[in-house]
Amino acid sequence: MMRLGIVFSLIASVFLSLTACSKEKEEASEMGSLGNIEGVWEGTINISNQPLPIIVEFEADKGMISIPLQGLNDYPLTSVKLTESDLFFNMNIQGQKLTFDGKVEQEKITGTFTQQGQAFPFELVKGSKEEEVEKDRLVEVKVKDGIIFSQLEIPQGEGPFPLMVIIAGSGPTDRNGNSIALPGKNNSLKMLAEDLAVEGVATLRYDKRGVGNNTGLAGKEEDLRFEQYIDDAAALVQFAKVDERFSKVGIIGHSEGSLIGMVASQKADADMFISIAGAGRPIDQVLLEQLQTQLPPNLLEESIDILESLKKGEQVKTVSPELQSIFRSSVQPYVISWLKYDPLEQLQKFNGPVLLVNGNLDIQVPVKDAELLHQANKDSDLLIVDKMNHILKEAPSDREGNIATYSDPNLPLAKGLIDGIVEFLQERVK
Repeated sequence: MMRLGIVFSLIASVFLSLTACSKEKEEASEMGSLGNIEGVWEGTINISNQPLPIIVEFEADKGMISIPLQGLNDYPLTSVKLTESDLFFNMNIQGQKLTFDGKVEQEKITGTFTQQGQAFPFELVKGSKEEEVEKDRLVEVKVKDGIIFSQLEIPQGEGPFPLMVIIAGSGPTDRNGNSIALPGKNNSLKMLAEDLAVEGVATLRYDKRGVGNNTGLAGKEEDLRFEQYIDDAAALVQFAKVDERFSKVGIIGHSEGSLIGMVASQKADADMFISIAGAGRPIDQVLLEQLQTQLPPNLLEESIDILESLKKGEQVKTVSPELQSIFRSSVQPYVISWLKYDPLEQLQKFNGPVLLVNGNLDIQVPVKDAELLHQANKDSDLLIVDKMNHILKEAPSDREGNIATYSDPNLPLAKGLIDGIVEFLQERVK
């Protein structure tokens, strides 16, 4: 599913205009001791029943807020007041004051967000101790415009081991397969890495630029390009290839990460490539297929016209409010760069061993996409995992039950997924 961000009419003008400015160093005031809430808190502002993901980090005497979908990163809070369980913090952006008034209850903060006299509920959940431990195990890899942090999982015993770079899907999906745009966690990519380590396969998984530990690489939304994701993945492959602990280095790309991985595999001369739930059609075709069931005829026709312009490299100045979440002006350059890549053409360019994986209960990327990719690369292996959905879990056949698995980290990965990957690596990668 393509989640390029959500624009809300109330706050879009504030946050989007902010990204065009350099980060202001607000003068902090009324900052008391915040020891009881120190750490990273993730959650949402529920605006008109549509969640806007936010990340708030409290340190001993200051706080910062990030709103990834609006390109706002580590923006300093003006003041933070913590009195027993009552918490108040605010921020000033271009003369406007945005306030958060809530209560701290164990590992959760709930309350009211207010802007321009309008109020909406917000909720934050504190990051787990496990996540803090994971941060301490991150490795630093140089990329073109900075450092990207990646988490290394190495099997026990003596190597060298094959290593797979794991690329997450679209939107604010982190290295563990979780998205702050969705409630709860599924930990699918974390489980994938850990289960592969048990089977003797090392992995590097990472938050894409603008997400999690790599929020600082985001830059302005209008400056983001698909090629940046490709370059980051290629840099990780090249980083691992010079490490003697690893015998072969390849890529596992999930969902949007599949197309990124196809191109990065060519660029970095990866030894193998695995696509999981990757589209077999250009993104405009996938997007229109999804929109057909969601939009009235007039908006669907407008979407078709917009995509035709973007395919030509031409931005569209006027977009209906209902389509701003997908086609707002600041995201159009990214879509233009994405549309340049046809997955069938890219897969044909890669000469190494290829495994194409899909679940037969994936409601976002159907099996037909894996079959299209398989036809494009006749030498590839095709693995259809029974009862597996888009987040790699066994799911019931009904849509509601399928979606419910997206928020359950206790569900194991679907049977056959890990065995299929390990068998491919043992038989096809020498």
